Amino acid sequence: MTHRLYLSVALNSTGSAAGSWAAPGTRWNRFSDWDHYLRSARLAHEGVFDIVFVSDHPALQRDNTSRPIHSFDPTVLFTAIAAAVPDIGFLLTASSSYNSPYNLARRLATLDHISGGRVIWNVVSSFNPDIAANFGAAPLPERAERYRRADEFVRVVKDLWLSWDTPPDETPDGPLWDASTARRIDHHGEFFDVAGPLNVPIGPQGHPVISQAGASDAGIDLAARHADIVYASLLHKQSAYDYQARLAERALAHGRDPGDLRLLPGLTVVLGETREEAYRKHEALHGQRGEDGLIADFLHRNWAVDLDHRIDPDKPLDPALFTYTEDQKRPVGFVKAFAELAAAEQLTPRQIVRRVEGGHRLAVGTPREVADTILDWWGSGAVAGFNIHIPVLPDGIAEFNHLVIPLLQEAGAFPTAYDGSTIRERLKLPDPRNR
Repeated sequence: MTHRLYLSVALNSTGSAAGSWAAPGTRWNRFSDWDHYLRSARLAHEGVFDIVFVSDHPALQRDNTSRPIHSFDPTVLFTAIAAAVPDIGFLLTASSSYNSPYNLARRLATLDHISGGRVIWNVVSSFNPDIAANFGAAPLPERAERYRRADEFVRVVKDLWLSWDTPPDETPDGPLWDASTARRIDHHGEFFDVAGPLNVPIGPQGHPVISQAGASDAGIDLAARHADIVYASLLHKQSAYDYQARLAERALAHGRDPGDLRLLPGLTVVLGETREEAYRKHEALHGQRGEDGLIADFLHRNWAVDLDHRIDPDKPLDPALFTYTEDQKRPVGFVKAFAELAAAEQLTPRQIVRRVEGGHRLAVGTPREVADTILDWWGSGAVAGFNIHIPVLPDGIAEFNHLVIPLLQEAGAFPTAYDGSTIRERLKLPDPRNR
């Protein structure tokens, strides 16, 4: 492999399992407790994770049978954590549909300075009409418009981030800035008019790393044009190869080196001393006492299908069940990933519930089995690493640190200490100041 294995861990709410808020030995309301996130980040740092990740959704979800997946603002949360936890990168989500470029560029540049160059911005265009309703009376724009806005938004933010060069370390003889060092960007586009320059100087890593998760044609094009890290729902190894090929093709079309992109799909992990123990734990996380209950819950949650005579749990699922269109309002990625998996392996419902969790690939088994599947995908060049989803936070991170991380380190794939002073250096990404 050209690069070592990279690992991120998601710190959303109380964990990736819907019922994680009520897990034994935990406090139900820790999703709104600062100490919960601080402990989670410190545990991730103990495991030498490269990145901690928080997604965002500025609306209270309608499903009140689950934990609230999003609560605290990620920028504020990570600013507090940055002062208490060293080394680790902070990947935070912010919408290009419901922010203004100058304000967001300023906030993220500020955090990048505070953290010493550890910020990653996950660009999302927001797909939920409930979010639109929280920002005014205008309806949610169509997908094509959201992606055009996202592209222009990111271009403006990147230009702002690089608009003010401060003098070298020596005390300057002349003014601290002039028209050649603090440059107006004078952007006038379809959605934005921004003069610049930004009133925060260029940061310790040039500017924050950019992340994006796209599966539609427009999403892949946006990622190929701007992203350094690409998150995706990839359930089958061949799908990962195919995705990389599409991403590389579009990156080259935009004049970028495909080797400068890091693909880190999601991976949900459920561990047990034996595979059977891991299976029972998996069922318990969903409030089920057996596999049939897990299957019924899976089908109903994902496609509102009741487990009756229409679907045999031991017959392969019809790929036609997983239909999507490129212009649908809801995300394409999860449904597309299911379709690819069902077509490639002809899995039964009984098999697929042990392969997929929350739209991401599921690794359920012993620590060795989980480590082996991580090493297999990384070692074969399918991915650069994974964004690990832990069912119950924060203790699930400690379990992963104790049981899986040492196996990855013994294989020579994962470090035992932090390297690089910024997250850009750690990910071996080019300096944007050289563009």
